[in-house]
Amino acid sequence: MKDCLLIIEDEKLLGLELKRFFTKQGWEIEWVETLEDARQVLLQQKIDPLVVLSDMNLPDGNGLDFLEAMRDKNIEGIEWLFLTGYGNIADSVRALRLGAFDFIEKPCELNRLSLQIEGATRSAKAQRRLLLETQSSHRKYSTDALLGNSINSKRLREMLKRISQVPFSSLVIHGETGTGKGLLAKVLHYSGRRAKQPLVEINCAALPHELLESELFGFEAGAFTNARKRHRGLFEQAHQGTLFLDEIGEMELGLQSKLLKAVEELKIRRLGSETEIDVDVQIIAATNKDLSKQVAAGKFREDLYHRLSVLAVHIEPLRQRLEDLDDLVPAFIGEFNAKSGKKVSSELCDETWRQLKDYHWPGNTRELRNVIERCVLLAEDDKFPLQWLQLSGKVEVENPATPDSAKHLQIPLDGSLSLQDMEKYILQRVLELTDYNVTAAARMLGSTRETLRYRVQKYQLKYP
Repeated sequence: MKDCLLIIEDEKLLGLELKRFFTKQGWEIEWVETLEDARQVLLQQKIDPLVVLSDMNLPDGNGLDFLEAMRDKNIEGIEWLFLTGYGNIADSVRALRLGAFDFIEKPCELNRLSLQIEGATRSAKAQRRLLLETQSSHRKYSTDALLGNSINSKRLREMLKRISQVPFSSLVIHGETGTGKGLLAKVLHYSGRRAKQPLVEINCAALPHELLESELFGFEAGAFTNARKRHRGLFEQAHQGTLFLDEIGEMELGLQSKLLKAVEELKIRRLGSETEIDVDVQIIAATNKDLSKQVAAGKFREDLYHRLSVLAVHIEPLRQRLEDLDDLVPAFIGEFNAKSGKKVSSELCDETWRQLKDYHWPGNTRELRNVIERCVLLAEDDKFPLQWLQLSGKVEVENPATPDSAKHLQIPLDGSLSLQDMEKYILQRVLELTDYNVTAAARMLGSTRETLRYRVQKYQLKYP
């Protein structure tokens, strides 16, 4: 399918020349002579141009006024270039402010104009990719995407809907590890007024103080050893969007002071620079600590605490909203079925539900998600495998044919083994316990001989 170029030009000879030239270059051309005709084809979506090449002054109006009107109509994913017989600084500044790609004086050389349109085309396609990603993220991270019908979850969704409708400068999310603070930050961003702007994230506990400072504020070339070129910090990268500061309670006190100044004044200064840069960012901070206690202990600045806590959101731990399991568990099963190509049923037996709801979930939703992933990946058929819940922290696979307590396996669930390593280890040990009798090993694992042979080949297990 050809890319479309909309030409708005009232000079017939120039219009014909432009149409002929760009048609030969493989464009689909729509040429109109008035802004009203251009308005009709754009608003009625008769065409979908990547680039608009427009004269600045037309019989029925000014091209920049037309661009501004189309922006107000949310016509997006198009780059605009303007032709004019005479240029002035005021028009150039306005064109750039409105987001025009370029401002070109007549007469223009067609090959040079072609290069500019090629650049505009690349930019328009990049815009459209970003728009698609933003729309996808908006659907994925809408407030309604937050699952759970407990009273706590319903109240949280209602609060987020209210917050997303208003502009806010800063907000703090409180919650234990694994409750979904990062997810909430995405929901707030993509449901709010800055959804089309960048969301920039950083974990304050993941970097040493000096590196965190340079990441947040950026630096000039030569600011320190190995600073070979200028680096835009996260505040600059998040301009007009959202900066998410995860684990804010881990930030060093000296850096907290600099952060406070940036949040209050919306100005930052790169390391090694004497120039302040204006930034427009919305701050979302998250912590698993009680910041008020951190303030009392002298580990967190009181003024920063109050400045960030314009709005505060608290996520209850999963153990206090166990009703949410009814929605979370089937959703996670569906997610991992889709990723793994399996068809594990979300219809769970009573014992499975009892274990899920009796457990205290110290790792919260993150732990639940990992447990469900393990069960789906290790399921032999479409039945949810109760034996792989293992909520006590150990995996035990007992030999049903032999009551001998020595014939069992114990695998630590401390992160030292991947799921594939666990499966390989289990297969190897069961084969050893059954003296490499495939029929007995398959019976012990509740599998078929064909499935067992496939997995032996998959992991290249060798018989003695």
